[in-house]
Amino acid sequence: MTYRHRLAGVVLAMGMVVALPGLGQEAAKKEAPKAALSPSQAVLEQWNEVGRKLIAMAEDFPEDKYEYKPRPEQRSFREQLLHACDSNYFFTNPAMGKPMPTEEDPSKNKLKTKAEVAAYVKKSFADGAAAIKAKGDAGMSETIVDPYGNRQVRLGDLAYELIEHSGEHYGQLVLYYRVNGMVPPESRPKK
Repeated sequence: MTYRHRLAGVVLAMGMVVALPGLGQEAAKKEAPKAALSPSQAVLEQWNEVGRKLIAMAEDFPEDKYEYKPRPEQRSFREQLLHACDSNYFFTNPAMGKPMPTEEDPSKNKLKTKAEVAAYVKKSFADGAAAIKAKGDAGMSETIVDPYGNRQVRLGDLAYELIEHSGEHYGQLVLYYRVNGMVPPESRPKK
């Protein structure tokens, strides 16, 4: 390789080092960043995301395994879903001016089939989403008295508590899939 070739290679490499950051900046200049979500939009997005995952499981898990329990003292797959969705009403009811639920798992003895459970999972998350939309940003900052913790809590914080609670049950339900030799919908390759 001659001196001219090496010099041309060095000049070309230096030109790329200088030009590449500029190319990235040009692309960034063309597309402005999206605006941040409002507080209620952020809560709604998370609420709907965990709801989407639980709805997919409710519709996907085989009905003949709905009563499966990893251990006898644990909740069945069906009971796990119902517990998570019954708990949603600890947010939805006060957000909509209704009294808090009086029992922990009222649907456990009422909803038995896969179709009934899947419909209830959809309804509980749709009701919560409707409450979040109805309250908007200002309403999510309203405070209520949490009768179980005897403390004031903002509705938005209460919604996040229930989102986190649903996420915990989602994780437990993933185990139910895995122990049964199945892959949960969220873990499957995307088409």
